[in-house]
Amino acid sequence: MPHEWDAYIDAMASALDLRIEPDWLPAIRANVGVMAMARLVDDFKLPDDSEPASIYVA
Repeated sequence: MPHEWDAYIDAMASALDLRIEPDWLPAIRANVGVMAMARLVDDFKLPDDSEPASIYVA
C-alpha cells in the first residue's frame, strides 16, 4: 500500500530529475513529514513586538 507522501515524493523526484532508491523512502517520508509540521509553525503569525522566552519549561 502506498504511503500518503509517495505521490508527492515521486512528483518532486521527477521534476528534479532525481533517482530515488526504494531503501531511501522511509527517510525521505520522515523528512517530508517534518517539513509539513514546520509549515504549521512557519504559518503561525506573531506580533511584531514578540520576544523569545528567557526560560523554557516542558
